Amino acid sequence: MIVLKAAQEKVLSALQVVAGIVERRHTLPILANVLIRKTGGSVEFTTSDLEIQVRTAAQLDGDDGNYAFTVGAKKLIDILKSLPSDQLVSLTANQAKLTLQAGKSRFTLQTLPAEDFPLVQEAVDFGPAFSVPQKTLKSLIGQVHFSMAVHDIRYYLNGILFVAEGKTLTLVATDGHRLALAQATLEVEMPKQEVILPRKTVLELQRLLKDDPKGAEEEQQIEMRFAGNQAKFNFGGLEFVTKLVEGKFPDYHRVIPKNHKNHITLGRATLLSSLQRAAILTSEKFKGVRLNVSPGALGIASSNAEQEEAKEELEIDYGGDSFEIGFNVGYLMDVLANMSQDMVTVSLQDSNSSALITNPEIEGFKYVVMPMRI
Repeated sequence: MIVLKAAQEKVLSALQVVAGIVERRHTLPILANVLIRKTGGSVEFTTSDLEIQVRTAAQLDGDDGNYAFTVGAKKLIDILKSLPSDQLVSLTANQAKLTLQAGKSRFTLQTLPAEDFPLVQEAVDFGPAFSVPQKTLKSLIGQVHFSMAVHDIRYYLNGILFVAEGKTLTLVATDGHRLALAQATLEVEMPKQEVILPRKTVLELQRLLKDDPKGAEEEQQIEMRFAGNQAKFNFGGLEFVTKLVEGKFPDYHRVIPKNHKNHITLGRATLLSSLQRAAILTSEKFKGVRLNVSPGALGIASSNAEQEEAKEELEIDYGGDSFEIGFNVGYLMDVLANMSQDMVTVSLQDSNSSALITNPEIEGFKYVVMPMRI
């Protein structure tokens, strides 16, 4: 049976939408596959890692009738990528094999039965649906994702806190050493939600969400629904189901400084460049830099075990206290590299208090970083 016949770019784009969650090495080999289900003229592509499931459908030519099978996702994508974008591609399924033909190229791949593919068991008690502009959610994720923990034993830190209340949407991420918070005010009321989205889900949403193209008449929306331990997102013709992280996220309100009295506003790119140069002479294990704050000047210094040293000095419009404070330079560079605005404000109290970094152009953004002893 000819399952589908279409231009390479059309088949490839459908596969690439769902293939981001596929892992090459998995305890269940079939999870390296994509489930392809043909129903009449519609072809559905589904992937799963047991905790996340992504599904999309495309109208593609092929024989009449219904058919379903699974085939290696990465292998199929690699083959399609090697072909010209306007090449007509056909996929023919026969017993336990899939044949891909394009021009004079022919590939035969092994398939596994569709009924063996472990789909995510969807919750039956999803709450009311509500929609958020895709570009808003993508922007908020972009402002905080770098602060998520990676494989932390405190599993509730390996993701982002998603808080919807009234017209305010808040995303918070922390790894225990730094915290990023981003807020947006929407035009519509949202049902109250407070859930933790897993790290892999966050990064996949960031990849898939679209910024509205210039000239678009309407904002592209993402529809959301939440159950006790699951979330479901629908956007851009795909359905995305994910497990949620269970646990109690830290009280982020207590972490954010309220009354720091020393404020420095300076060029983001200039500060980032200075930190990047100073970081060259930090050691792999010890990424510390010293900031010397004094009226009119900000000194940046680093050193390593070989007694090598880097020093930078920036002119600043500042008339507050003088003191020295140490930070992990990577934490400072992360926040600056993920901003696109020209200016940044650093608020400080003393040598032992955390720093608050804000953006004069984005009211809802806050970044807190703990000091380190150097």
